[in-house]
Amino acid sequence: MSCISHPLIKPESLESREYQLSIAMKALDANTMVILPTGLGKTAVALLVAASRLYNEKGKVLMLAPTKPLVEQHLRYFERYLLLTGTDRPETTPFVMFTGEAPPDERTADWEGATVILATPQVIKNDLIAGRYTLADVALLVVDECHRAVGNYAYVFLAQRYLATAAKPLLLAMTASPGGAQEKVQEVCSNLGIEHIENRTETDPDVSPYVFDRELEYVDISLPPELKIAIQIINGLIEERLALLASLHFTVPKREKLSMKELNAINAQIQQRIANRDPAGYSAASVYAECMKLKHAVMLAESQGSEVLKGYLAKLVAEGTGPGGSKASQRLVADHSFQDLCERSKEWTEELHPKMERTLNLVRDQLAKYPDSRIIVFATYRDTVQLLVDYLTKYRIVSERFVGQATKDAEKGLSQKKQIAALDRFRKGEFKVLIATSVGEEGLDVPSTDMVIFYEAVPSEIRSIQRKGRTGRSGAGRVVVLVTKGTSDEVFRHVSASKEKMMHKSMRTLGSAMNPIQRPVIAEQASIEEFTPQGPKIVIDDRETSSKVVEVLSGMGASIRIERLPSGDYAIGDRILVERKTARDFVDTLINRDLLGQVKVMAEAVPRPVMIIEGGDLYTQRDIHPNAIKGVLAALTVDMGVTLLFTRDEQDTAQMLMVLAKREDGERGERKVHPHKTHSSVREEQEYIISAFPDIGMKNARLLLAHFGSILGIVNASFEELVAIKGIGEKTAQKVFELCRREYG
Repeated sequence: MSCISHPLIKPESLESREYQLSIAMKALDANTMVILPTGLGKTAVALLVAASRLYNEKGKVLMLAPTKPLVEQHLRYFERYLLLTGTDRPETTPFVMFTGEAPPDERTADWEGATVILATPQVIKNDLIAGRYTLADVALLVVDECHRAVGNYAYVFLAQRYLATAAKPLLLAMTASPGGAQEKVQEVCSNLGIEHIENRTETDPDVSPYVFDRELEYVDISLPPELKIAIQIINGLIEERLALLASLHFTVPKREKLSMKELNAINAQIQQRIANRDPAGYSAASVYAECMKLKHAVMLAESQGSEVLKGYLAKLVAEGTGPGGSKASQRLVADHSFQDLCERSKEWTEELHPKMERTLNLVRDQLAKYPDSRIIVFATYRDTVQLLVDYLTKYRIVSERFVGQATKDAEKGLSQKKQIAALDRFRKGEFKVLIATSVGEEGLDVPSTDMVIFYEAVPSEIRSIQRKGRTGRSGAGRVVVLVTKGTSDEVFRHVSASKEKMMHKSMRTLGSAMNPIQRPVIAEQASIEEFTPQGPKIVIDDRETSSKVVEVLSGMGASIRIERLPSGDYAIGDRILVERKTARDFVDTLINRDLLGQVKVMAEAVPRPVMIIEGGDLYTQRDIHPNAIKGVLAALTVDMGVTLLFTRDEQDTAQMLMVLAKREDGERGERKVHPHKTHSSVREEQEYIISAFPDIGMKNARLLLAHFGSILGIVNASFEELVAIKGIGEKTAQKVFELCRREYG
């Protein structure tokens, strides 16, 4: 085996492959997207480009990946092959991993001392927005799984900030599957400033010698009679709802033709009627929600099985009978056919779908033939993942689940630390079967994985390619897809196959269309000062950082600090707190959560509470009477003193926040703690003074004034007199009593 010879790559360590060298050489000339099948060394290409840039340009390399396990995997790869000397400070290392767990000050120090930084994108985005460091000396930005660079994903912001501020920018984007739709791939290219595409397939002559056989097998499975009956009942319920929509003069397809595309078309009609203030639109929206729930139930019965379906039906019953349940759930639960289905499901004492047993047999056979095998089973839903783990464990096959971080319902997620630990145990062979959701699809490299089982077909060509890429990486592999005959499984199987073909075709077209190279995105290099925070100060809640508003504020030069705010989303000076809600979120919070209670906490915290309502018409978001919305708006402004501002979109919201911040930042002289109010009555001024006492607020101020008659009466009141007032607790009474008697200074 011939090896790469380079001053910054450890000798006799990295195999020399012609296609990797060719791609790396092209990538050094322009911002490049590399499309390379999984297992063929995208990370090796990144290493070659990184070594060259560090050798010739010095500076730093920043490599981004969407998950912590993937970042950790890249860190191990770079530490293994890249030859970098230590820094001047013995406590620092040339390689550092950023995932947001380290304190900000520590990350700033690590950034200054490191040469290669490997990170999840959100933590870098937050640090840049907070002004903790810049990308000025980053000689190479590597974006792994670059197909994610759409919409408001952090990759978009980071790429554009990098290309605008780095002294010598070069961007390398990598993916095995950019997607079949050419418009989406063009969006990714535009967002990342891509000028050139390097595309390889497994059949290309310079790649094929390194491709291991990967056997693809589809296993047809028949639905059992009991599940067929359940599906018939659900389909009958769907037909009734479609008939109801038709009676309201909506155009609906026959039930057999009801695809997601058709459902989206029905929803578009409904939204148009709602926008026109047609009452039938609101009724139809609720019926449409029922159709969506029932369609999902059919899909679960077909592809997942009886146990998952039973759990979903129980969840719908809980929604429909519990407080705050939607009208759609309530109507479904009251339907006799639905009730009959629920009764039938209670008789299912074990899994009816043959997929579970078929998976067990496939795993058993593989481990019998190849005891050192590693097997990954992919399933879309966490419920199925847990059922598979329990089922295999029952038959003494040790397996572990691999799911995302979020906790859903009673199902706890896996922290990124636990994900990394699970993968490490899997690599070492402590268990042989990993049962994973989509979180296991991207980039994870377990070299000895020689079998992958799809519990169901997936309609996305990206996900299908990613799943298949988990095997055949360092030896022959086998991919088995379980397909329930005559169901959505069969449809998804053909959809993903056709999209994959379309993707390869569009890549060839797009690749040739991008030459000669044109430089997109950034017309003129910005000075670093433009992105060094020098503007007005805004404190932003850390849960708000994924919004486009924060990116726009950063681009406008706001001096931003990110922290967890007790209330509100944006703090401006010591007087203003801003709560931002989209029109939809405003109405949803009003119906499903305590909107007034949430705003009350903010209103009592500062003299100038502000609510920004962004985009859309409040009166067309949900089936709620306009007077109810008007009543809430009146309560917010008149009762709580909240200023309401309306904006078009995230850009408009950011501009409004900047106007508020500049006004607050630009005040001359000593700011009044209680700003002057024109046209205030004596009563209002008295309420205003007492409301400023700790933990009092306007409501308690009125209670105290009504009881004692004046401010002097409150000041002279004893602790016992204060605590006797209903609504004033001991803690609050003690604070008022002590504050009135404490010496100034």
